[in-house]
Amino acid sequence: MAATEAAAAAEEEYEAVLCVKPAVHVYRVPPRASNRGYRAAEWQLDQPAWSGRLRITAKGKIAYIKLEDKTSGELFAQAPVEQFPGIAVESVTDSSRYFVIRIEDGNGRRAFIGVGFVDRGDAFDFNVALQDHFKWVRQQSELAKQAENPEQGPKLDLGFKEGQTITLNIANMKKKEGATGSARPRPVSLGGLSLLLPPPGGRSSAPVCPGGERPSSLSAPTQLPGTPITDSLLSWPQPAAAPAAAAELWGDFAKASGSSSNQTQANAGWVQF
Repeated sequence: MAATEAAAAAEEEYEAVLCVKPAVHVYRVPPRASNRGYRAAEWQLDQPAWSGRLRITAKGKIAYIKLEDKTSGELFAQAPVEQFPGIAVESVTDSSRYFVIRIEDGNGRRAFIGVGFVDRGDAFDFNVALQDHFKWVRQQSELAKQAENPEQGPKLDLGFKEGQTITLNIANMKKKEGATGSARPRPVSLGGLSLLLPPPGGRSSAPVCPGGERPSSLSAPTQLPGTPITDSLLSWPQPAAAPAAAAELWGDFAKASGSSSNQTQANAGWVQF
């Protein structure tokens, strides 16, 4: 039953295309004499064994490197990749455009061939496509493990430890509290409304009564009903007399006017022509 479910799940998996390169060359790779790695200079690069296009596809966790004909799309060889970097795909030691891949047929036979790209950018895309796929595979494996055992994951503890304290510096609140204690009371007028203080260094002006009311010193006397209007009721406060200094300012002009009248009297005996 489990094998049947696994087979059904494998059939439901779709094949995704990760990378397509239209020009690629295949070379015969001589046997490696030591563990120093492959060298592309030993492959007779001017005589490729086959040329076509390369496609990288993914089905589940396995990636497939497929070598196909450019026009017909017929499959020439295929290399399944279960881990990268690994033995299925190896880079050479003397160039970044050439790789050694392990191809397989359906009968279990395997062979190592050399693959080379014309453009260095194509080789870079080939390498990055494999890296991104297996990075995604690792992430999926980690998520599956966390889903099976959610208690094994790290827990975030935001509580206070024993003896741990926290300090809050609220400077604005202290300043407001000190300001309310040292505030000076505003003077209150006769009507109960507060009056604004005069600006510093300026002359104080007479207080203005609210509501357009008259001051008590200038208010008209009240008249009882039936009482005739007399002069005492109409006695308004008279303005103060001008100071004597103001009269002295005009003294010179008064003398001048007086002397002119005397001069006219002295010249009364003269005959004017």
